[in-house]
Amino acid sequence: MSSPIQITVSPVSGYRHLSTFIKLPRRLYDGLPGYVPPLDMEERDLLSPRKSAFYDHGFGCYFLAWRNGVPVGRISAQIDALVLQQPGPRTGFFGALDTVDPECVAPLLHAAETWLKTRQIERIRGPWSLNSNGQSGLMVEGQNEAPMIGTPWHPAMLGDAVEKAGYARAIDLLSYRMETGPAAEQANQLPPRLRDRMGNIRMRGLRMDHINEDAEILRDIYNDAWADTWGNVPLTQREVQGLLKALKPILRSEQYVLAEVDGEPAAIALVVPNMFDVAGDLGGAPSPLGWLQLGTRVARHEFTSARVVLLGVRKKYLGTALRAMLPALIIDELMRRGHALPYRRIELGWVLESHEGLRALIERIAPKPYKRHRMYEKLLA
Repeated sequence: MSSPIQITVSPVSGYRHLSTFIKLPRRLYDGLPGYVPPLDMEERDLLSPRKSAFYDHGFGCYFLAWRNGVPVGRISAQIDALVLQQPGPRTGFFGALDTVDPECVAPLLHAAETWLKTRQIERIRGPWSLNSNGQSGLMVEGQNEAPMIGTPWHPAMLGDAVEKAGYARAIDLLSYRMETGPAAEQANQLPPRLRDRMGNIRMRGLRMDHINEDAEILRDIYNDAWADTWGNVPLTQREVQGLLKALKPILRSEQYVLAEVDGEPAAIALVVPNMFDVAGDLGGAPSPLGWLQLGTRVARHEFTSARVVLLGVRKKYLGTALRAMLPALIIDELMRRGHALPYRRIELGWVLESHEGLRALIERIAPKPYKRHRMYEKLLA
């Protein structure tokens, strides 16, 4: 398909074009204020059909926009079989939307819409890469903040271009930055002996020799906690086990927080070190010396920030005092463990703007979100 401004959009076909698709954002955004490229290796793990666990239960198509033979934009269109089992309109996704040219956005979205409509999809949502368990949202605030693992970066103009293409804001995802140290601990201070008064509550970390078992506990609690919330897709066994396996070289026991109530797993949090701390100055494709530097930094755990990627409390505690207090106890535990970890900043996100209870808890420590990612949707006629 083509437009009067000589933009053509075509499906990605073959390894060479897939490599172009994966590397395109760092080529487009190179030199823009606030942009730091992730490692190409991480992007390939996220998007490659041979590597991504999404393709166990989903399928998709990638598109590149070209002008005069030069790639100037990209987008994905994908369908998740787990989502099609949910009530409501048959929903498909777009994702991996990247360009510095607003004129590219409408043709790219049109390509994704056309692909989805031919497969009887009635509503399109995004951006997700590749569903809500991957990178979520289009960055509309926070472009000049420090980069964080798993968080997409977009130029400020991109959101307006999506809305001009006929998309409505669906919901915002908020990220909060919690500075570790005495001030944050004071802000989150809990009543004395609260844990004792709430019952038999025990906190433990990750058991490296039982990592698959702990991965399954994490998956079970997270899926139960977030079932029926906006946009949620349940985590599969392979996704969680693959996540912990990939993270194993940089994981420490303290990064996994499991709260047990009367011996039963009740709430969970997983904290992931920020790879940008050790790789951000090496570019997306490090030199051999760069890879050696990266390996040394990882081995020394030279991280200064981290992100809470999974947090959940079992639904059985809805309406109870424990439901309100378990997240606070987990955050308190994270702060306690912070004395054994090098992180000076911890990001809490993505928090649905509609999740007022969790926001109120976090905003006692970090009063305002420092990044905002926006989800869009459109009904397909």
